[in-house]
Amino acid sequence: MNTIRSSIVVLILLAIITGVAYPLLVTGLANVLFPWQAQGSLIEQNGRVVGSALIGQHYQSDRYFFGRPSATAEFPYNSLASGGSNLAVSNPVLYESFEQRREQLRKQNPDAGQAVPVDLLTASASGLDPNISVAAALYQAPRIAKKREIALREVESLIAAQTENPLLAFMGEPVVNVLQLNIALDELKPQTHQPTH
Repeated sequence: MNTIRSSIVVLILLAIITGVAYPLLVTGLANVLFPWQAQGSLIEQNGRVVGSALIGQHYQSDRYFFGRPSATAEFPYNSLASGGSNLAVSNPVLYESFEQRREQLRKQNPDAGQAVPVDLLTASASGLDPNISVAAALYQAPRIAKKREIALREVESLIAAQTENPLLAFMGEPVVNVLQLNIALDELKPQTHQPTH
């Protein structure tokens, strides 16, 4: 009987520590030390939340930079259905989708004049990647400059200003957050059109 009582007491105590006290402590510390990250890394534009720096968005208008393709179910960048296409490398459907994307990007970016960066052709494993490579952003720069009637060097300077470098060089490549880049693009030159996601 003492063994059962002791086991129940330990179970309740551990449930309180690991299920209540520890999560509250971690959440409290995160909100104090890293408030922006703890609240979801939310990005505001004109006083309203337009997204998170951690989750990509699907842009359709040629006036905006496009992110990586998303293979999430129902609609692109669906955070409730995070995942890849699960198509094997040997599956011809995968290569057909690459070719379709390549042709579409070449039509949308006729002045790019270079090979399409791989991250504009391939979806990430999560389907939610908010970042693209600097090369992918620069590939789209001529289209953006033309559509917005601004100098190409201004767009390239904007990309450089929005480039995030890894903490240490061996930890990855420089990237550009597409949502933050598009917001900075809107601020670069006022426009009457609303973003089409």
